[in-house]
Amino acid sequence: MGKTMADTPTTSSPITWDASLYDRAHSFVYDAATDLVDILAPQAGERVLDVGCGTGPLTAKLAAGGASVLGIDSSDTMVAAARLAFPKLTFSVADVRTFRDPQPFDAVFSNATLHWVRPPGDAVASIFTALRPGGRFVAEFGGKGNVSAIRAAMETALRSLNVDPTALSPWYFPSVGEYASLLEVHGFQVATITTFPRLNVLDGPAGLRNWITMFGGTYVNAVPSDQRDHFFAMAEEAARPRLFHDGAWHADYQRLRVVATSRR
Repeated sequence: MGKTMADTPTTSSPITWDASLYDRAHSFVYDAATDLVDILAPQAGERVLDVGCGTGPLTAKLAAGGASVLGIDSSDTMVAAARLAFPKLTFSVADVRTFRDPQPFDAVFSNATLHWVRPPGDAVASIFTALRPGGRFVAEFGGKGNVSAIRAAMETALRSLNVDPTALSPWYFPSVGEYASLLEVHGFQVATITTFPRLNVLDGPAGLRNWITMFGGTYVNAVPSDQRDHFFAMAEEAARPRLFHDGAWHADYQRLRVVATSRR
């Protein structure tokens, strides 16, 4: 496996990732983004950077047509799982904010990652630097209002335990105007940018609890260990009217999707 300048382990995510739980109960995160690969349309011989590759399934789709793909993720656990699942592909532990590679990429792809990265301008600047002139950037992540019902339920549960949730959100969920401006400031020409709702069905009776465990670690960690069962129960109670229907839990996603090119 070729070594790159991205091989120095760093982190941009405030949570510890459970790769097994991610694949077992949250595969919808990458299953729903298959059409995003089609939008990028990687070609044979192109160099593609997959930012936030997770356990690697979309990296494999990007590479299926003959593109040379490097998958990076800030989680060494996720990268280890990706290397195990796709041993013929190249993955590195890296922070997108500081990522550098000596060779430019024809395209940068990212799914369900950039809402974890702050300050967002550092990520955008790094992605611009990684691209060749005219290179493509295609991404989808949480937009304004993403998981608002889940977040409200967690905050209600925390307040019932006398825990202040004010500063606990680890996410950056921008509006279309905010993110388009950020891209343009850093040298991108935006072709399309939009937001749309996506209500994801969560797996099984513990679906919401598993989602909070997987993605809401900053909230869970604020609760004393002996009160966490009560926290989960209270969050479920608060979320039930909006997020439990047709016999299943749901996640109220609002996605932001962008297609842009680097201009130099």
